[in-house]
Amino acid sequence: MNSGAIDRASTAVGALALATVPVVLATIPVVPLAWLLGVAVGLDVGGGVVGLATALVGLATSAALGPVLVDRRIARLPAADLDDRPAAFIESRVDAVAESVGVDPPPVTAVRAEAANVAVADGYRGSRLVVSTRLLSLPAADRDAALRHAVVRLRTREAAFTTALLPGLVVVEWVTLLATLLVGRRSDRSPADRRVNRIHGYEPDRERIPAPAYAAAGLLVWIVALPAWIPAVVGDRLFVADRRRAADAAVARAGETERDGLANAVAFAGEAAGAADWPPLFDRLSFVSMADDETGRVRGTSRQEARVRLARLRSKRAL
Repeated sequence: MNSGAIDRASTAVGALALATVPVVLATIPVVPLAWLLGVAVGLDVGGGVVGLATALVGLATSAALGPVLVDRRIARLPAADLDDRPAAFIESRVDAVAESVGVDPPPVTAVRAEAANVAVADGYRGSRLVVSTRLLSLPAADRDAALRHAVVRLRTREAAFTTALLPGLVVVEWVTLLATLLVGRRSDRSPADRRVNRIHGYEPDRERIPAPAYAAAGLLVWIVALPAWIPAVVGDRLFVADRRRAADAAVARAGETERDGLANAVAFAGEAAGAADWPPLFDRLSFVSMADDETGRVRGTSRQEARVRLARLRSKRAL
């Protein structure tokens, strides 16, 4: 089996894993409801019927909520407040890039952020491009290469697929982050601090909830979340990361200028301050991941992805 076939198989496995996440979450309400319905009306609801209903409910609910979730998050971002002329210039650049890629130009939302990034979302509400003022300030070749990277993901329909599955991924990420924080929770006061505080009369003699109780609660949450967390991690590693690299290859094939510009943009985005300005919701839709260390560990990913992408772009290897 050649490398291309292996890559396609890996991407397919990752896509299937991501699609499994909302289905697993849907079992929480659907299975008890199916059992109660069977008891109430005296029907023997088969496992196949329940499984099909769970898949339909999970996927349909996720696909319906994904674009809404993205639109509401965009609405809360600080607008860039650009004058008419700069705004028209940005739209013209996106139009030109979209035309060269072969897709309809998406509406552009410029946001005031120190993060140098651009994200693209798609769905039944239409496509959206969200770009930061920091990225727009890059040299023209670097900026246009990053915009091309985002628009390519519209052409391949990857943005629509990822947007549709975001709600389940967000839920899993939130729950596992909570579990991680509970497991790692420690008292922020030393025994000496407690003694001093008790002398002054405002420190209780004991912690109300001991640290081991937090750890036990966190482990329990982790165990409950595992059936959804495992496919989410597999999907992040095999689909989201692979699709970023595929978009890298599409940009590199456009020409040497585009390839070098994308390498410069990836390098700058990874090193520049301001990553905390970029909404975590957009991370999987962005041309560069900006997850912090804790979130990266929960997803099973790291900043190594950006370093590998940059090394491939700089080395002129076939992507």
